[in-house]
Amino acid sequence: MVDQKADGTTGYTDGYLLPVPNDKKEAYKAMAEKAAGRFREYGALRVVEAWGDDVPDGKVTDYKRAVKAQEGENVVYSYVEWPDKETRDKAWEKMMSDPDMQPDGEMPFDGQRMFWGGFRPIVDE
Repeated sequence: MVDQKADGTTGYTDGYLLPVPNDKKEAYKAMAEKAAGRFREYGALRVVEAWGDDVPDGKVTDYKRAVKAQEGENVVYSYVEWPDKETRDKAWEKMMSDPDMQPDGEMPFDGQRMFWGGFRPIVDE
């Protein structure tokens, strides 16, 4: 859905998982493209927002259960690659204080069911 890539070596990755109503896919994509541009401006090497395509139901847990996806929702898997954690931390400070990145109306997803984390690579082939 969104894949903005630059040159460089990833030293830190932010990962996100969230449910998005199917009828809000385009609104989410527009928001994601705006954020991706800003992440790149602030030092991200790559921003990927991926719309669920092959997300099977598991027997114990799965992506849909992780975000409590409801009927008519799909799962978005996203990640942002950074050169290092320091660049990521500085970028997030800028994002949080950037007036253009503040929500302007209804969000196209339920942020209470979104989760995220920061990760250091242990294998990068």
